[in-house]
Amino acid sequence: MIHGLFTSTTYGTWLPGDPRGSVTSVRDHRPTDPLTTSRLEHDEVGEPWEPPISGLHQSAATLLKQSAVSFTSTEATVVIRQFQETCAYRGWNLIACSVMHNHFHAVLGFREPTCFDRVLEDLKAYASRALTRNAGRKQNWWTQNGSKRTLPDERAVRAAVHYVLHRQPKPLARWSVESGSPD
Repeated sequence: MIHGLFTSTTYGTWLPGDPRGSVTSVRDHRPTDPLTTSRLEHDEVGEPWEPPISGLHQSAATLLKQSAVSFTSTEATVVIRQFQETCAYRGWNLIACSVMHNHFHAVLGFREPTCFDRVLEDLKAYASRALTRNAGRKQNWWTQNGSKRTLPDERAVRAAVHYVLHRQPKPLARWSVESGSPD
C-alpha cells in the first residue's frame, strides 16, 4: 500500500512572508544557493521555510478577496465527514485526520499509485462543497495547493498518524480509523 500525508491551510491564514515563516514560490538567490544565472524557487520538499518578509506579507494581505477563514468546531466536523465520504467513494483509505481552525492534516493509504496532487484537490473541492452547503454561502475556503508527502514505510505512517492525532495545537475535530468517530 502507498501512503501519504496531506496538509492545507485555510484561506488567508498563512500568507507568503508570514512572520511564522512560509513555504512560497518566492524566486530569489540566497547566499547559500549555488551560483546560477536563473532565479530559484524555494518551495520544494526539504528546503528551508522562507523567513518573515514583511513587505511580501503586507502585499499578500492586500490581495485577499475576502476575510481569512477560521473554522468552527461544526465546520471542522463537516470537513472530516466529507473526507470520509470522498475517500470511501474514491476507494482511498482514510487513516487519520485532524482539523484545526486554520489547517488540516490527513493520512491516507492507496492500493495503487495515485496522483497526490489530485487527492489533495479532491479532498479540498468536496470539503468546500460541503462547507458551502453548511454555511449557506460560497467563498474560498482553502489556500491554493498544499503539502503532499509520501510516507515511505510503516514507521513513517505511524509517525504521521501520531503527529496528526496528538501533536496538533487545539484540534477542533479529529478522526482515526481506530477511533471511528470525530471528536
